[in-house]
Amino acid sequence: MTKSLNVVPSEKSVKTGVRDTGAIALGLADALADTYTLLFKTHSYHWNVEGPLFYSVHNLTETQYEDLFAATDVLAERIRALGHLAPTRLADIVEASVIKEHENALSAGEMCEDLASDHERVAHRLHALIEMAGREKDAVTEDLATARATFHEKAAWMLRAIAAE
Repeated sequence: MTKSLNVVPSEKSVKTGVRDTGAIALGLADALADTYTLLFKTHSYHWNVEGPLFYSVHNLTETQYEDLFAATDVLAERIRALGHLAPTRLADIVEASVIKEHENALSAGEMCEDLASDHERVAHRLHALIEMAGREKDAVTEDLATARATFHEKAAWMLRAIAAE
């Protein structure tokens, strides 16, 4: 094997004035875990929704899972920019996430309510990350987490608007 293929990723010290990058990276890893888990859950509901709300829920969840997928890369790259390693094990992602699976099939309305609650949970955790990033002089993570919280709050509102009777 060539020398260039033997490089193993490692943490690097990054000096940008951000304090306690380890804590921020951990908060970002939690946000990444939530995003990745919610991505799969949203996609699975997209595949399996049925009934009169099919078209609306199918299209909305597609827009949302595409955003979630793009966000996973942005979150992981911010962790790396802070000098830390992004998560590498799916088991760690699942364990760190506040998003939980359902054992039974849900109706379209129940899917919307379930996803709305999940988006609210993720937004709540992002609010804590925003506060921490501000305290630690990390405006970049603060802006990133604010943008992500905005997405999750809007997603919860839209899902609830569809599910409203």
